[in-house]
Amino acid sequence: MNPRRIPLNPCHTFCIAVLVASITPGIGWAAPAESPKTKSLPPIPLSVDELHAWIDRAHPLLKGAGTEKVMARGRMLKALGAFEPTVVNDTEIERFISSSNPEKGTQTAGFNDTLVEARHPWGFRGSAGIREVINGPARIPDLSFNNGNSQVLLGGVFPLLKGLMVNPENAELQRSELADPRADIRIAQTRQDLFLAAASQFWDWVAAAKFLEVQRKAVGIAEDRSKQVEGRAKAGAVAPLDVVEANQEVQRRREVAIAAQRFLEQEQLKLSMFMWERNVPVSPPLERVPEFPSQMLIPTADVVQADKIQARSGRPEVREIEIEAKINNIDLELAKNNLLPSLDAEAAPARVPEKFVLGLGYRFGLELRIPILQRRGRGEVLEAQGKADRFVLTQKFREQQVVVDVDNALSAIERAKERIAAAVESLRLAKTLEEGERFRFGLGATSVLFVNLRERNSVESEAQVIRAKADYQKAVALYQWSIGAWGKAMPSAVPVIYHARD
Repeated sequence: MNPRRIPLNPCHTFCIAVLVASITPGIGWAAPAESPKTKSLPPIPLSVDELHAWIDRAHPLLKGAGTEKVMARGRMLKALGAFEPTVVNDTEIERFISSSNPEKGTQTAGFNDTLVEARHPWGFRGSAGIREVINGPARIPDLSFNNGNSQVLLGGVFPLLKGLMVNPENAELQRSELADPRADIRIAQTRQDLFLAAASQFWDWVAAAKFLEVQRKAVGIAEDRSKQVEGRAKAGAVAPLDVVEANQEVQRRREVAIAAQRFLEQEQLKLSMFMWERNVPVSPPLERVPEFPSQMLIPTADVVQADKIQARSGRPEVREIEIEAKINNIDLELAKNNLLPSLDAEAAPARVPEKFVLGLGYRFGLELRIPILQRRGRGEVLEAQGKADRFVLTQKFREQQVVVDVDNALSAIERAKERIAAAVESLRLAKTLEEGERFRFGLGATSVLFVNLRERNSVESEAQVIRAKADYQKAVALYQWSIGAWGKAMPSAVPVIYHARD
């Protein structure tokens, strides 16, 4: 039997479509809607690593320390200038009457020298070139060519005792070679100090922001209670004096909140001096204030011992003493060399035109100078030796100071962790007392004054927790500074390994 077919009109079609849409998931009738607005993502919290990256990128003091490298290269070039070759063109002409041939009368003769002079760091000085006769002829006995009208010029001075290997020019060259590592040390020291100051200021800023949040929350609680007390006073449940007490507490907390706001603005401005962009300090936005890290770790004894060994040789202060000691050793060697007699051998062509024309070619000499009292030399040796002894003692002091700095930072970490535990427990107890006092106030068993006192105690306890957490983070930063972790080219060059310890 065939089913009966019922013809459908447009009204029936519309009704069926509505029914299907109402019972079918994902199908429905809807008016054209506006495109949904994309929600802005929450700002990424600012971190100490990002702050340090700002310093590496644009801080003017660190850039200024970088000029030490330029100055070191300049000093090196200046020292090398004492050994660079020099081209000399010298013309000498004389009028004379020859004693061997006076009948020739007055003669005019000379030469033109073109030569290159240079000095070796070992103390040797030499020259080489060509001499051309002017208004010859000349009698040239040595190294002549071009039919006796030209001569090869070779000359030199050779120190045999004083000035051999050790001389002022070579000493300055050795000092200039140490200028570059000393510049690196000074940059590392500047970087260390900036990173420590930035980390300390960063956590002061975070703590100030948390203080303000606590104070604003306390103001809100006081305002709600003031309204509650006013209502109860109108109903005759409390005395009108309690309304005055509640209003006075509101104003007091507002004043504290305003002071906290000023303190936060101050810390924010201080922090901006570590965040530079286009040669202008940038204030960090308050939306990027991070939370205190929940994990508190303390380096183990093995890690601390390894860090001490590394810091005793790697801290910029210790490395700078080593560089200064090397420079003083150069001065000491130079002073000891100055105590030697001066014995110089010299070979050079004749520089007098008359003698050259008459036939004198090269001259040779040996000069000996012996100081008698040696006051200057002995004084320089004593001064350099005294500095060397002082540097030895200073280095021992710096190494021990590094160990003390590490121990001090470790103590600060441990005590801050203990403070946090005690402050958190104190806050828990203060909150319990606060809730109990509020409950009693609701029953009419206490006054507004005692509730305010309990709340003030809770606010102070919460502030102590914030201070302890900030001090812990600053102690961690102090530990990294004490081991020289920030004295490298990159913040992650010397990783600091922490392990949990009860």
